[in-house]
Amino acid sequence: MPKPPSARSRDLALLEKLWREPIDRYTLPNGLTVLLRHDTAAPVSSVQVWVKTGSIHEGAALGAGLSHYLEHMLFKGTERRAGREISATVQAHGGYINAYTTFDRTVYYIDVPAEHTTVAIDLLADATLRSTLPAEEVTKEKDVILREIDMCLDDPDQRLSQALFETAFRAHPYRQPIIGHRDVFAANTREDLLAYYRERYVPNNLVLVIVGSFDPAAVRAAIGEHFGGAPRKRLAPVLVPDEPSQLSRRDMHLFEDVQVSRAGLGWQIPGLTHPDAPALDMLAMVLGHGDSSILWQRIREEARLVHTIDAMAWSPGTSGLFYISYLADPDKRLPAEQAILRELARIADKGISARVLAKAIRQAVTSEVNMRKTMSGQASRLGAGEVVVGDINYTRTYFERLFKLTPAALQRVMRTYLVPERLTVVSSNPTGSAANIGAPVSAPAASLDFSELTLPNGARLLLQPNRQLPNLHLRLAFAGGPMSEPAKRRGLTALLATLLAKDTTERTAEEVARAIEEVGGSFNEFSGNNSFGLAAEVLPGDADLALALMADAVLRPAFKPARLEIERESSLAALKESLDDVVTVGRKKMREKFYGAHPFAIESGGDEAGLSAISLTDLRAAQQRLLVSGNAVLAVAGDFDPKKLVPKLKAFLAKLPRGAASKAQAPVAVVPGDFIENQPRQQAIVFQAFPGPGLLAADYHVSEVADELFSGMSSRLFERVREEKSLAYFVRSSRIVGLDQGMFYFYAGTSPQRYEEVITELNLEIARVQQGGVTPEELQRCQTRLKAGKRMGMQTNSARAMQAALNAVYGLPVNDWRTYDARIDAVTLAAVQAFAQKYFQADRRVQLVVKP
Repeated sequence: MPKPPSARSRDLALLEKLWREPIDRYTLPNGLTVLLRHDTAAPVSSVQVWVKTGSIHEGAALGAGLSHYLEHMLFKGTERRAGREISATVQAHGGYINAYTTFDRTVYYIDVPAEHTTVAIDLLADATLRSTLPAEEVTKEKDVILREIDMCLDDPDQRLSQALFETAFRAHPYRQPIIGHRDVFAANTREDLLAYYRERYVPNNLVLVIVGSFDPAAVRAAIGEHFGGAPRKRLAPVLVPDEPSQLSRRDMHLFEDVQVSRAGLGWQIPGLTHPDAPALDMLAMVLGHGDSSILWQRIREEARLVHTIDAMAWSPGTSGLFYISYLADPDKRLPAEQAILRELARIADKGISARVLAKAIRQAVTSEVNMRKTMSGQASRLGAGEVVVGDINYTRTYFERLFKLTPAALQRVMRTYLVPERLTVVSSNPTGSAANIGAPVSAPAASLDFSELTLPNGARLLLQPNRQLPNLHLRLAFAGGPMSEPAKRRGLTALLATLLAKDTTERTAEEVARAIEEVGGSFNEFSGNNSFGLAAEVLPGDADLALALMADAVLRPAFKPARLEIERESSLAALKESLDDVVTVGRKKMREKFYGAHPFAIESGGDEAGLSAISLTDLRAAQQRLLVSGNAVLAVAGDFDPKKLVPKLKAFLAKLPRGAASKAQAPVAVVPGDFIENQPRQQAIVFQAFPGPGLLAADYHVSEVADELFSGMSSRLFERVREEKSLAYFVRSSRIVGLDQGMFYFYAGTSPQRYEEVITELNLEIARVQQGGVTPEELQRCQTRLKAGKRMGMQTNSARAMQAALNAVYGLPVNDWRTYDARIDAVTLAAVQAFAQKYFQADRRVQLVVKP
């Protein structure tokens, strides 16, 4: 008999199918590179312009943040359009526009319904090649970016990241912050910005990437029309110095106003195109990717020295860093570092098993598949190949190297690169803590509908077969959250969900993690204000394993005392970490003030008192009350054969204990008032909160439109507060939603000197809407954007399964996406005005200002 194919050969065959998908690559006479990928899996397109310039290319202006400054400016006006017209046009066509800057590139992108692809091409060509950089906008945006720099200074993770790059790199421009140093950035002039724009934003330095269900002929014509007319220009090379080899350990330890210690160990490594890059990537996977990884098990689970730990190989250009990061209590920061180094020495000596390497390779295969879930993800993959690597087919070469790896290869790169003389150690610690030095035919479009089955015990099964991508997602959801928790046990359902994904009577937590990570899958919990549950995602051939893990978790949880303490400590550490973010601190305080004694006063993750009080008895009681058939919905989306899988799904659900759905509710009694919260920060955050409708309310969809009206780059609120007056870096609305009631709130990040002006503008905008000042054009843009957002939010199996499962749990139609557009279109100007008059009443408002 012939030998069965190996796992690697099966995975290679799987990837070969994806690599055969045609990519149309060509170059215009002016030097612009074009990459087109026609994909009809979803009726959307992603149009991206990759500018081959980032912070490392700023030459004599290094450290000034010119690349990032330009990113902010390119949508402020062109030779043909005023600034507001760009974002308004995008929203009028249901699109989403954004941009980002990194060390080596600046990317502008519009995700849009496929029929409007040529509109996105026109807009991006206009912005990248014909921006005017209006003087008044340059001045306003400088203030906005200064606020953004202040936000970075308030973020301990950002501060630690900058400390790492400044310490690990001595010559390479990676040591300079992408956003720029505050004083150097503040000295920029419009002339500096204009000169940099004219020098670097030329067609022969751009790559246009388009992926989606577009009309190829129309798109080619639009590219020629809008990009082809710009002339090729001279483009001087920018010298990026190589980083000299590090000869000895380097340390940088910060002591500041934080609650927990963040730390990292970094080693210099070569860039992405180096032959050792795949081995270094797999070494990072093996050491610190997932709950079954070596460092997670040894340093977190066994030694109990850290709350989280992971590893990554960051290698974007000619040099990079292998980085192990962790979160620990201050007194355990140094013992954790020493334990990590001992473990690395042990592995370098003993080696890594073939099984562990196979798991990492499967994870890489799964990641390659997952990159293709959305049009935006595919376009980003192509852009990175062309701009960063210089070869759009690089992934084929990469995986050919990957599939040849042996455990000895990982041991070799470990001994070569993870050595003491290449080590850089950084940490951020609480003030006062001890200083520790040291061309195939496209498949037909898949149906977005779920079929629904109700079992005799009341459990519901939702099914959506979709063969577009070899990917399968299972989402098991239960009604739950703060409303179903005892008053002194806040965080109970979130902690219950966490423990369900850990130890069972059949497997230890490590065995669970190893089993799913060996096949490159994921198995995790989720929890929120109104629900919780489990999710599993795998390649199609591993469906039985995913279902087995989910069944074990729900039917046979172990609830070990030691596990409870580990996860409780981790949850408490996460609470402490959240207190280092001023926006999160403000949001927590706002909830407390607004909700009073209501369960929603505390976020679904719980508080210190509640988490500390939770016992095994509480967990078992919650299990018996909530993990019952009438409270369970299992949604399955992706590549599966219903005839084979559905009987197994039914058999699992039939074993759930009988019981009714959780229906706990409580009225919200708002306690209005104005409050000040002082925090040792650089910026001020303004919050205004009002009662709002719940998911089941008749005017919930009006709240959707209202939220869109006050948010986004083309909203009147954003234009007034940020663009015209430069009062805030961010300003928008958001919601906390229950089933029957909710909270609608506004928030803005500003300076301590100008928060009162922001409050005035918020009140003026609310009054405008209450007085019927919203225009038909504003309403139409909101409606178009919401409808397009719904479509774009349903591209992945996981997103569709999540939406369908939660709809079923909340008592909404499983396939409510079908009527979503009609309900949004039914919202009138009068309805928006009535909504604002009903809910945004000053005598029911909670206002909170967090400031230094």
